Amino acid sequence: MKSSIKNIERITPGMHQYPQLLKEICDYPKELFCRGDISLLKKRCVAVVGSRNTTVYGRSTAVKFSGQLSRAGLAVVSGMAKGIDTCAHRGALDVGGKTIAVLGCGINVCYPKSNLELKNDIEEKGLVISEYSPDTVPQRYFFPQRNRIISGLCEVTIVVQAGNSSGALITAECSADQGRDVCAVPGNVDSQYNMGSNKLIKEGAIPVLSPGDVFELLGVNTEDDKETEEILGSTERCIYSALKKHGELRLDQLCEILSKPPSYIAGIVTVMEMKGFVFSNLGKIFIAKG
Repeated sequence: MKSSIKNIERITPGMHQYPQLLKEICDYPKELFCRGDISLLKKRCVAVVGSRNTTVYGRSTAVKFSGQLSRAGLAVVSGMAKGIDTCAHRGALDVGGKTIAVLGCGINVCYPKSNLELKNDIEEKGLVISEYSPDTVPQRYFFPQRNRIISGLCEVTIVVQAGNSSGALITAECSADQGRDVCAVPGNVDSQYNMGSNKLIKEGAIPVLSPGDVFELLGVNTEDDKETEEILGSTERCIYSALKKHGELRLDQLCEILSKPPSYIAGIVTVMEMKGFVFSNLGKIFIAKG
């Protein structure tokens, strides 16, 4: 139902607007208060999270990842905290992408207050949601609790930069408990700002070095991929798709996958190298980046 108070919409698990992925977690919220474009709850979502205390590297990486993820049609979900969360939302908005902010307070309250302009922008161009009634003020324990919603909305959670005590590690734990993928961006091993995210990788999180790694994990075709595949011939497309899936392949592996003789595949690979789509190194074939 819609509230007359500042365009708030309240949704419950029995309503078609309620996101299916969120409904799959064991402790899904019994209601969500929303302001903005509620249709975003039906988009494929990726969480981009990290510490409040960050470095230039962390902030620029968050902007880069979020911008490219949202440009590919994914909704970027974060918690509107200072630091990485703010950069994640801004990175999406700056390229005209979509973003969802999950608050640890009511949606009539802005926390932190310094993010009022950001909150207004998300309400206008994205979506702000909370499980708390609209005028609820933030409490310390609300933030770890809301992190399960951030991860619950998403197919994957990406920790961009986190120290050992970062709340983003709670989001990563929630994601793992929910059976979703957890990714982390590697950082300087001597920096306290990266200790938590580096530890996640040590414990089994998927290291991601670029947004392309996330696209591969999710099976997302970017516009560049689509344009490339339109240019290629049928066998070239099969080779390109196989390399996208496996990352690198020997000629004999390509022949086995495509059930074609080596002389035939070798000739097509040579043509693709001349066109700049692939390259060979040490007996292996790779997709040429950029």
